[in-house]
Amino acid sequence: MIADKMRELVKNSSAIRAMFEEGKKMAKEYGAENVYDFSLGNPNVPAPPQVKEAILKELEEADSLMLHGYMSNSGYEDVREAVARSLNQRFETAFAQNNIVMTVGAAGGLNVILKTLLNPGDEVLVIAPYFGEYNSYVANYDGKVVVVSPNTETFQPNLKELEEKITEKTKAVIVNSPNNPTGVVYSEETIKQMTAILDRKQKELKTDIYLISDEPYRELAYDGVNVPYLTKYYANTIVAYSFSKSLSLPGERIGYLVIPDQAADGKEIQAAANAATRILGYVNAPSLMQRAVARCLDARADVPYYNRNREVLYNGLKELGFDCIKPQGAFYLFVKSPVEDEKMFCEAAKKHRILLVPGASFACPGYVRIAYCVSYETIVNAMPAFRKLAEEF
Repeated sequence: MIADKMRELVKNSSAIRAMFEEGKKMAKEYGAENVYDFSLGNPNVPAPPQVKEAILKELEEADSLMLHGYMSNSGYEDVREAVARSLNQRFETAFAQNNIVMTVGAAGGLNVILKTLLNPGDEVLVIAPYFGEYNSYVANYDGKVVVVSPNTETFQPNLKELEEKITEKTKAVIVNSPNNPTGVVYSEETIKQMTAILDRKQKELKTDIYLISDEPYRELAYDGVNVPYLTKYYANTIVAYSFSKSLSLPGERIGYLVIPDQAADGKEIQAAANAATRILGYVNAPSLMQRAVARCLDARADVPYYNRNREVLYNGLKELGFDCIKPQGAFYLFVKSPVEDEKMFCEAAKKHRILLVPGASFACPGYVRIAYCVSYETIVNAMPAFRKLAEEF
């Protein structure tokens, strides 16, 4: 018999994954070209050519025993040094290899840092709408998620409520910008106000509150928008990064944590994160991919491709009468459901072979998420189906 804890997790399994699996069934029944699957943030854009070149070079040039063997649980020292050097050049920081822990994607990184920081009963604030898996990641270490309700006008964080919900049990705040599911980028003014609140509450409560910045979409920003680098605004910031979106490598599970020396107990956290990587069973991030991404730190996904998708889908849906904020980053539209029950709206969309994810999955009911990291043709071909859906409502 499975554990009681797992029984609940299976029962409430990810709506995103469930919709993705349904899409595969519908594709078999109707043909993939006749199903408009906007459920999963699975990049359609191929990895930059530098990635293939880097993998082949590593396979040809490296000592196979070294390439495929164990290393420090935090990753290869030279790879971590290369990551730190790249960040320093881009953001005028001063990181060294000891500040970097290579991880099994951002999800692995978040689990490592939450394992490192949380005692049972510690609280982690999340800002709705947010990636629903945070609930499970925090629960893995017997922490408690405290939700800050969404600001549905701008989808910038509700800072007044954030401050009100910080208690002596608050260990961390997770932020995600560019945001999944809205595509909103938290402005520099928002970040300054938020970090001022955290500084003030730390002094008031005499505790350390860590700001965990979940950044898989950092490189996917449009119209020249600035995505603030949070370690420059708040000493107790820890960054979780993934190459899944920036290099279109979601299945390769490669990313890193940035743990600054300036963070409270920074050296201790670095050592504990190294140990957490081992005891969680990751052992280390994938060795070949560590080497490959170190050669590709200046490579980027095809942002203009995503931008074309963004413009066509956003403008098309607005013309049909749908209400949504224009995303500044990532590759999602967060659209207001024309009826209060967005799950009913998602079911209606399926009749037109459109797959959407209900906003309740992101603690923001009444909305649906549309992932536009699909082919341009899928978006163009889906517009008549969206028109029929709009007419139905």
